[in-house]
Amino acid sequence: MTEAQGPTEWEFGEPVGVGPWPGDWPADPRYDPELLAGGDRRNVVDAYRYWRRDAIIADLDRRRHPFHVAIENFGHDHNIGTVVRTANAFLARAVHIVGRRRWNRRGAMVTDRYQHLAHHPDMASLLDFARASELVVVAVDNTAGAVPLETAALPRDCVLLFGQEGPGLTEAARDDAALVVSIAQFGSTRSINAGVAAGIVMHAWIRQHADLSAAW
Repeated sequence: MTEAQGPTEWEFGEPVGVGPWPGDWPADPRYDPELLAGGDRRNVVDAYRYWRRDAIIADLDRRRHPFHVAIENFGHDHNIGTVVRTANAFLARAVHIVGRRRWNRRGAMVTDRYQHLAHHPDMASLLDFARASELVVVAVDNTAGAVPLETAALPRDCVLLFGQEGPGLTEAARDDAALVVSIAQFGSTRSINAGVAAGIVMHAWIRQHADLSAAW
């Protein structure tokens, strides 16, 4: 199935997006003739309608933020798709999967086509990458001694590290992080969904460091 034969990125019965380009086609090489002819049903913002995928990725790369996101995946965590989708929305540099290579992509809503992904077999490999890239590892875990996210100063160049649903971060991940932050909670539950937690922390980074005038 080609990108023009939507809706390939939505699970609704009715087509979404836009139909064939009306009138004369633009000469801009970023536009995809197949999409111009058949319509664009993809899950992309209006500014990228009818663009080729590689052109969209190139433009995103030009604007990406310097934070990375990493999530441990030792039990086929179904939240990874949500993390990838949110990382795409906040324009993270890359998402790193630590542990099992395979993960459920359903929740990503095909944003993994536009988001850089990397795999690390273990935590040591991720930490080696962070050191080589001069990135500060910030672990997210509601544990004793963690700094409240609401008052923490997040590093600009960093890896935001999340544990899998249920057990949270491994002890090795917490011990090797330069900073551990926790999310304030007020209810009866001991933890919140890993995908939700990732979105909260990414948005905290956005509030501290992003140029909000560049948002869509």
